[in-house]
Amino acid sequence: MPVFKAPFNGYSVKFSPFYESRLAVATAQNFGILGNGKIHVLELSPGPPGVAESVSFDTSDAVYDVCWSESHDSVLVAALGDGSVKIYDTALPPPSNPIRSFQEHAREVHSADYNPTRRDSFLTASWDDTVKLWAMDRPASVRTFKEHAYCVYQAVWNPKHGDVFASASGDCTLRIWDVREPGSTMIIPGHDFEILSCDWNKYDDCVLATSSVDKTIKVWDVRSYRAPLAVLNGHGYAVRKVKFSPHRRSLIASCSYDMSVCLWDYMVEDALVGRYDHHTEFAVGIDMSVLVEGLMASTGWDELVYVWQQGMDPRAS
Repeated sequence: MPVFKAPFNGYSVKFSPFYESRLAVATAQNFGILGNGKIHVLELSPGPPGVAESVSFDTSDAVYDVCWSESHDSVLVAALGDGSVKIYDTALPPPSNPIRSFQEHAREVHSADYNPTRRDSFLTASWDDTVKLWAMDRPASVRTFKEHAYCVYQAVWNPKHGDVFASASGDCTLRIWDVREPGSTMIIPGHDFEILSCDWNKYDDCVLATSSVDKTIKVWDVRSYRAPLAVLNGHGYAVRKVKFSPHRRSLIASCSYDMSVCLWDYMVEDALVGRYDHHTEFAVGIDMSVLVEGLMASTGWDELVYVWQQGMDPRAS
């Protein structure tokens, strides 16, 4: 399966919602602590080497996350370590990019998520404890959501309701928001340690998963959240990212500081259904293709991006 070697440490990988062979990778120099960043746009191909860079964009600070626009096939949003949010048009040459830059967050921007239903807005989550809502046609953020007491590591839109999103924070809470309401509509004290990631089930808009420093993944139903639907144990260290499958209701992918990528079926007793140990450093980015069932990608601090089909060895050529 294809492997891409980046010059910097990988942080995030995202498949294009328009082209089944395209993905974007966010990277950072010196493990994201100090130095530059780089965004790579990769194209998969049937013959060797299987993956090649089509364009890349240099940044003056770490890039912690990227997300593709849901309305323009060449546009992506980047979350940077200097607190900026930048918009790139991959159809334009690097000197013409970024096409927009916003400088509002007071600290590192850790995640970006494009609205999949409205397709005109996106969220950013930051270590300044806030989430911001942005619209492509607005010169500044539309709204700032300030309730979390510590870093917000991720904010993700509900896949069916264009006004609803969830946020995961180092304050150990998961919050549910409706942009039409003045404050959060639900607070779930999900873990006893920092919550690093969250994602919605793509087939049940009331179910979502969280991952934490406590090494667990928990699955929640917002209709009855006093106890989780499932607690998934199997990672040896903090679970950095969690992602629901776009094709199978109960399938979850995760990656961890234990360097592994895991697949889970939270509806069965032996929930761990796949484990991949291809990374040799912290595995911090994971995605599953919307367009090709079973196609996965991961990246980590070993500067590698792997793309593979579920059930296959990512290291196999």
